[in-house]
Amino acid sequence: MSNGFTVKPVTRFDATPFVISRHYAKRFPSVSYYYGLFDHDELIGIICYGSPPSPSLTIGICGKQFKNEVLELNRLVLKYNRKNEASYLISKSLKLVPKPKIIVSYADTSQNHVGTVYKATNFIYTGLSDKRTEWAMRNSNLHSKTICDTYSLEHRKNNDQFYIIDRPRKHRYIYFIGNKKQKKQYMLNLKYRMQNYPK
Repeated sequence: MSNGFTVKPVTRFDATPFVISRHYAKRFPSVSYYYGLFDHDELIGIICYGSPPSPSLTIGICGKQFKNEVLELNRLVLKYNRKNEASYLISKSLKLVPKPKIIVSYADTSQNHVGTVYKATNFIYTGLSDKRTEWAMRNSNLHSKTICDTYSLEHRKNNDQFYIIDRPRKHRYIYFIGNKKQKKQYMLNLKYRMQNYPK
């Protein structure tokens, strides 16, 4: 990468329009940490880390004792997506995230993503997410959890605006941030089996 490239914290004000205008989901998740990739003074990438939407996910990775240390890498958006930009942004941002942390990220099969960049940045591959269904709302990009939190089950069942879909399965990747002892603890408590990277 060029010497003009830097990765540093940015604000939600910086990140939101950049992400919403470029990411296929067209919505912004819960985010705790925002980092930007700059080419000199030009913002060319955003990466976001936040609490996973499901409490069961935080427990399911390394158990209840480490649930508060789980963060999801939930947005990675690039303006140009040139060679090595994604891996550079991931690797540099991981050094900025407060330690210790367990990072989980997903590659969406419905978008034909397999997570090649996570292999390049030494994430652990732990297979596909489970087959599940979720609620959707016509003419809306609201997350299923938001729909369920906002509208009662009875309301959803009696309104044809809501329907159930098969949730796309996603490739799941894990990365541990911490000292040797912390990383060893995480690995010993990892609930998923390490698998070969998908092709």
